[in-house]
Amino acid sequence: MKQSKLELYVGLFVLLGIAAIVYLTVKLGSKSLIGGDTYVMEARFTNAGGLNAGSSVLVAGVPVGRVEGIRVDGTDYTAMVTLRVEAGLKLPTDTMASIKTTGLIGDKYVALAPGADETYLSAGSRITMTESSVDLESLIGKMAFGSVEKGKVSPPPAP
Repeated sequence: MKQSKLELYVGLFVLLGIAAIVYLTVKLGSKSLIGGDTYVMEARFTNAGGLNAGSSVLVAGVPVGRVEGIRVDGTDYTAMVTLRVEAGLKLPTDTMASIKTTGLIGDKYVALAPGADETYLSAGSRITMTESSVDLESLIGKMAFGSVEKGKVSPPPAP
């Protein structure tokens, strides 16, 4: 009788341990261990190449959210990126969103550069100032295959 009670307690302990591991794996995978409040906003980019749902959103190098989704706007064929950011983060309406790369060929992320406006973006707002992803392959192709005009001298920089 004592042996079966011990086995029951050990079984329950193991099940609780497995449940804790699964919970932490899911929370750490989405980087939301502390389930704080968030809000959603959108940003329109002409090129969102390499950006994926789940990519990070950073302000001053600090993760403040995630890319929730990317879709094509059917009216002007631009990429509409849905961002989910922490509710405590008050972003001015003149915030700029840029798609950046970690390293030379690393993952893409959205960098937010807050402006100095007195009013703030609310849930469902759209960031109007954006900077799209740099297409490294097309830049290399232009350099390699002579898309740069030869013989044209650029004027000296203005003082």
